[in-house]
Amino acid sequence: MGVECVVASDRVTEDGKLIEQTYDWYAQDKKGNVWYFGEHVTEYKNGKVAGHEGSWKSGVDGAKPGIAMQANPKVGNSYRQEYYEGVAEDRAKVLSLNKSATVPYGSFDHVLMTEEWTPLEPNIVERQYYVAGVGDIIESTVKGPPERIELVDVKHG
Repeated sequence: MGVECVVASDRVTEDGKLIEQTYDWYAQDKKGNVWYFGEHVTEYKNGKVAGHEGSWKSGVDGAKPGIAMQANPKVGNSYRQEYYEGVAEDRAKVLSLNKSATVPYGSFDHVLMTEEWTPLEPNIVERQYYVAGVGDIIESTVKGPPERIELVDVKHG
């Protein structure tokens, strides 16, 4: 789409084994909103590539960017985070601007908490926690199979 993006690498491990590697594309507009332009997902099973389910790229096959993080979130705001029909249709609603949280990476105040869902999986709802200058620190399922992901480390470069 002609927008220069920052690439974030996200690795998910389970029992010390890599199960997913994702590259996410973000860009910030002049107002401070952080836009999400897509992701390339690689899933692993027994150390081998098992697929790329959930991958999408804005501007390809009707996919559109969404807001990853609003510049000035307000409790009650709802917004689309990503859109690729039938593949990526995540939505979010701001629940709190002032939570506190501790993860292996550190302890934080003034944490933004959102509720996130997709019409593609109506029986799953997550709470996500974001810290300014850091990003997503916790993802926790509140409806559906229990799952909790916490930020362990951040590497630049």
